[in-house]
Order: sequence, then C-alpha cells, then structure tokens
Amino acid sequence: MSGAKIILADVAKSFGDNVVLDGVSLEVESGESLAVIGQSGTGKSVLIKCVLGLFRPERGSILVDGDEVVGASEGKLARIRKKFGMLFQGGALFDSLPVWRNVTFGLTQGRFQNSARMRAIAEENLERVGLSRDVLYLRPSELSGGMQKRVALARAIAPRPEILFFDEPTTGLDPIRADVINDLIVSLVEEAGITAVTITHDMASARKVAHRVAMLYGGRIIWQGPRDRLYDSGNPYVDQFVQGNAEGPIQ
Repeated sequence: MSGAKIILADVAKSFGDNVVLDGVSLEVESGESLAVIGQSGTGKSVLIKCVLGLFRPERGSILVDGDEVVGASEGKLARIRKKFGMLFQGGALFDSLPVWRNVTFGLTQGRFQNSARMRAIAEENLERVGLSRDVLYLRPSELSGGMQKRVALARAIAPRPEILFFDEPTTGLDPIRADVINDLIVSLVEEAGITAVTITHDMASARKVAHRVAMLYGGRIIWQGPRDRLYDSGNPYVDQFVQGNAEGPIQ
C-alpha cells in the first residue's frame, strides 16, 4: 500500500428531510481492500454513489488520487470514473445480449466494435473469473446465480480499473458459491493490485476479503479497524451487528 487512493472528509448527503450521510470521514489506501458494513438503508450505497460523482454531497470533500470529485465538471468526472469498476448487487446484466457483449459493454458502450477482438477480450476476462469460453454466446438467463455474478465481475474488470466497488457481492448465493466470489475478490486485490471497497452485511465475506472494516451507522463511520478485530472491536454497535443480536443499542 502506498498512500491514500480515496479520501472522504466530513461528507454529508440528505434526501429531503432524510439525512443519510452526516459527516463521513474515511480513507482507503492504494491496494487496500476495505469492507463497509452496516444495516440495510444506512447509506452504504449512497456513499459509493457520492464517490462516483452520481450524487453530490451538501458538504464535505471526496478526493480520488488527489482529484476533487465534489463539484467537478462532467469532463473531469468522466476521467475520474475511468478508474472505477463496479459489481452491482443484482449483477445488472443485459439479458438481451450474449455474455461476451455483456463483458465488453463498458469498452464499447453497447456499440458494435471489432467483434472478434471483443470476444477475445471477453474470453480472457471470463477466464480470470473461472469461466470457460463455453459461456460466450449464452444469455445471462441461461446461467446460474453464481455464474451471473462471475460474468458481472468479468465485466467490471475488463477495462482494467484501478478501483473496484462491490455492492453486496455474495447476496443470493449459497455459502460455497459466495466463497468463490470472495476468493476472486482476494485474488484481484493481491495479484492485480486493485483497490477494493466492498459493501456487505455478510460477515464471512467481510472477514475474508477485507484488510480493514468500517461500520456505517447513524450517517457516520462509528468504528474502523483491521478485520481480525471485527469480533473484538469493543464497540457495542459493532458487536451487536456482527453477532446478529436482537438486543443491543441498534433498534
């Protein structure tokens, strides 16, 4: 790791009277894998959308490699966004397109371009996530949930991003298929040097993929620390959440 890749300072975002983020400060080191945990509806996805420049915070600063995202022009945002890849919670594949066109969609923006080259790129990235060329011409609906996740991951890494966001990457998968996805995230960070931010409420996933874990609650980061302190945090909110207890400070 060599310096901060992403720096959030006092970031606040509301929707009407609903305060979602209320002074979030967080840093992600280059080459680090960070997991952000918290209840559903606490603003984890909103946090990522602010970093991507899709939502503009009411206050605060977001730096990506030293470039300010908040208030940036569309041209500057486009340049910053080229550093990111995203694995969406539901996969978000286009069922009308074969797998190879889904994988290369971000490279072509959906336009037809040099089909042979794009198929080769798709095959290479599918191989990186453990899928063979046999799936190139299949539709997403013909794949299992775990295979769809891997195709979505192949699409996310095809442009060779520096930073990857994972939004609940193991949701809907059985424990074995979830662990396959976790292993892929770990290998991308370790072998490709990618900086990763994973939103999850799957504690097994957080412990496996993350170097460090941060918990979002009440619009703020209330705890952060190395993954091996997750079950020994000394924070009653974290303890209740990771142990799944009904009793505790979280109502």
